[in-house]
Amino acid sequence: MKENKSKNRRWLIVLQALLLGVAAFLFCYNDVLFNLNSLYRDKVYQRSRGVNQSIKIIAIDDKAIAEYGPFGTWDRSVFADTIEALGDYPSVVGFDIMFFSEMSEDGDALLKEKALEKGDVVFASRIDFDTVVEKDENGKQYINRFHVNNLNLPFSGKEVPTGFVNVSQDEDGVVRRIIPTYTNENTNETYTGFSYLIYQMYCKNKGITPTDPKTDSNNAMWIYYAGKPGDYEVISLVDLLNGKVDARIFTDCIVLVGAYTNGLQDQFSVPNSGVEMFGVEINANIIQGYLDGAFPVPADRIIISVIIGLIVFALFLIFSKLGLKWGTPLLILAEVATVIAGILLFTKGDIILPGVYLLLFIFLDYLFALIIKYFTEAIAKRKIASAFRKYVAPQVVDGIMKSGQYKIALGGENRDIAVLFVDIRGFTPLSESLEPEQVVEILNEYLNLTTNSIFKNGGTLDKFIGDATMAVFNAPFDLDDYELRALRTAKDIVAGAKALEKSCMERFGRKVTFGVGVNCGEAVVGNIGCDFRMDYTAIGDTVNTAARLESNAKPGQVLISETIYERVKDKGVKVEPIGEIPLKGKSKGVFVYQLTEIDGVKVGEEE
Repeated sequence: MKENKSKNRRWLIVLQALLLGVAAFLFCYNDVLFNLNSLYRDKVYQRSRGVNQSIKIIAIDDKAIAEYGPFGTWDRSVFADTIEALGDYPSVVGFDIMFFSEMSEDGDALLKEKALEKGDVVFASRIDFDTVVEKDENGKQYINRFHVNNLNLPFSGKEVPTGFVNVSQDEDGVVRRIIPTYTNENTNETYTGFSYLIYQMYCKNKGITPTDPKTDSNNAMWIYYAGKPGDYEVISLVDLLNGKVDARIFTDCIVLVGAYTNGLQDQFSVPNSGVEMFGVEINANIIQGYLDGAFPVPADRIIISVIIGLIVFALFLIFSKLGLKWGTPLLILAEVATVIAGILLFTKGDIILPGVYLLLFIFLDYLFALIIKYFTEAIAKRKIASAFRKYVAPQVVDGIMKSGQYKIALGGENRDIAVLFVDIRGFTPLSESLEPEQVVEILNEYLNLTTNSIFKNGGTLDKFIGDATMAVFNAPFDLDDYELRALRTAKDIVAGAKALEKSCMERFGRKVTFGVGVNCGEAVVGNIGCDFRMDYTAIGDTVNTAARLESNAKPGQVLISETIYERVKDKGVKVEPIGEIPLKGKSKGVFVYQLTEIDGVKVGEEE
């Protein structure tokens, strides 16, 4: 039976672990906590690694606006002059500016001429998307929100290389991904992103084989930001055109020209900063990602969800076996390991781990395991308390509950205890002369008196043996002055017997008296019996001697052994020596005393 209960409990824990593992899998696979997971990735994984000094920004800043007036009124000859001022030093020049409408014929022509003359200049284009219902290769319909409707080219058309600058923002408005290329399903024409085209040109000029970026299932490349807003070297357009900057600083560099003032509204939320970043800086980060080969992509959703589910399943089983002492360090270790693993996979392995789900469910493993363990133990405590309260003083039960030492098991221990026996004198003839109901009534009053006296002094009610009561002191927990407590219990019983004797005489015309025996010494104390029926009791010579003393006691007399007297004689205990008397079962006699006074109160008198 015990084995079956243990087996059932193990299966219940496995079931609980399985439920948590499945929940972790579903949460991760469906990305239920998308915003929280995104925020976690932003704050933990996106760590600045230092910007590439070969990427420089020519800023259309407040100084430039003050110099040339509102940006929308600028003649494009300003940008032609920019190309002229840069000379042949840069490797690639990218204008992160929308040159869509025509401004002035001469200025437009001059910019186009200078761009073609310089070569390796990239203008910005923009793709118009619409949402359409399409069919996949299996004929299943789906909604395509990025259907290419049209490519908006700058005034120069395709003569000057162009790359689209569409910004891909997540649901929370943060720019975490970029699409390197789009394909027009209608024309099968592929459009290249602004930053990707610049990177390809740079590699060609440097004789480097460009690396194809890693993308996710949506053809998006996740941006690993190298720097925060303001980290890249920025030169004001005014300073360049006014000759305050030596163009040789741009040698073999990638130069990006773009908005760098709030008034042009080209700013976006980014994952590695609470401050918005200008679009030209985002392109700088993207280009550096290409150069560094930093292409982190989310871990395969099914595989990582299964792995997280299995980890959560296993850890719950472990937490269920550990208590607070060892479970808490394991929790901290597992959480720290999850954070470190996520950072290393992102920065070194180009894998984006959905760490927030693992962190959350590891904590839930720990929390649920503790809660379940707590309630399981609480139920066990209540069962034990219910059992112990039948024969142990309330304060002893409270001590057991507080200490947590509440397990019932077969076995015992050697303890030094005091043992008290009390029984009704002449109970057999008394029971023969009264009605059964009257006998039970007297017996219940007697047992109530002895039990209350035992509990009052912190003793443990061992058992009722017919009309006898056995109590032990200093078991199951240590009890101060337990020898004195046993003697005080004997005194209280004798005092209470006076009132009970008077009551019985008035009601039934019968006299009821008690005899008490008390001894102390070593005994075996514990749960004795079998798995389904056991008693908490004490056995040994100490117990037998106490029983023999009680059987020799006269009505109203408390007999104690020499052993216990030697321990309490200097603690306000007075006795009368009875002498050595033979005890049944013992080869030698035992010197016995009659207890007469304790704590200044004579035995038989009420305090």
